[in-house]
Amino acid sequence: MTTSTYDVVAVGNAIIDVLKPVSDAFLAEEGITKGAMTLIDEARAEHLTSRLTDPVVAAGGSAANTVTGIASFGGKTGYIGKVSDDALGAQFTKEFRAAGVTFDTTPRSGPPGTARSLIVVTEDGQRSMNTYLGASTLLGAADLDAKLIEAGETLFLEGYLFDRDEAKAAFVRAAEIARAAGRKVSLTLSDTFCVDRHRDSFRHLVSGHVNILFCNEQEILSLFESKDLGDALAAARKACPLVAVTRSEHGSLIATDSETVEVKAFPVSKVVDTTGAGDQYAAGFLYGHARKLSLAECGALASLAAAEVISHMGPRPETNLRELAQQRGLKV
Repeated sequence: MTTSTYDVVAVGNAIIDVLKPVSDAFLAEEGITKGAMTLIDEARAEHLTSRLTDPVVAAGGSAANTVTGIASFGGKTGYIGKVSDDALGAQFTKEFRAAGVTFDTTPRSGPPGTARSLIVVTEDGQRSMNTYLGASTLLGAADLDAKLIEAGETLFLEGYLFDRDEAKAAFVRAAEIARAAGRKVSLTLSDTFCVDRHRDSFRHLVSGHVNILFCNEQEILSLFESKDLGDALAAARKACPLVAVTRSEHGSLIATDSETVEVKAFPVSKVVDTTGAGDQYAAGFLYGHARKLSLAECGALASLAAAEVISHMGPRPETNLRELAQQRGLKV
């Protein structure tokens, strides 16, 4: 196996995030399910956009957030995702490259437009996502840069990409390319609704292709159709060599076939916005993993990154994560 050029190469939905604080009354008025990700059409996206005045706008997408977090730690990352050749697509590309991520996927000409996620955040920090997938789901196997995937130590895949068959095929093909090159494959389950829609496909992918699985407590319970975390974790260990389960303020559990490491959550003075918490957790973990750190050390970096992102609006770090880790005495 050749030496890797990149710590992580990710494949995901290239999405512009539009974030706005709202009241619980707004959720009720608009029929928005609190804390969930709901897929919407273009007309609904235009309606909600018109209601969210003066929002925070940033290049987003789950896997995209993760690789920018890894870059903030000082890691080297690449990304494969589909945008359109419109203003939002140009903004995504500009911001992404400015963050230090290699991104060269050819944009799509004409409609549909670049994907956007309209994220409303309530006073308790809960984010409710209304996502128009647009061009992002039109990623196909032809868009995969095999040389880029082969150059990454770990391939990172986001579950949100599973909502279209062509994208799902590209997803599986990317995993095959990585494994053929002797690379590791990691997956984030992304959302319980996503798991509910694609449970069988996810189980097949996890047991056949995935080395590192990221999920929260609700997602792993859904994946293995269990009401008990211990039972679900036992099933996950049989399917995947390494599983990281986030549990909000209760920290996280990192499990292999031989050990379970309990990681405490880093305290924050106030949870402002939980958008991107799981994405940045994965960023910290994968950065540490690329540097051969222990599971506990990887978990500490993961918790630190998650704590940083929930302390402000937006899904990406506002403070340099490498400097923050050094200030906390963590190994980077």
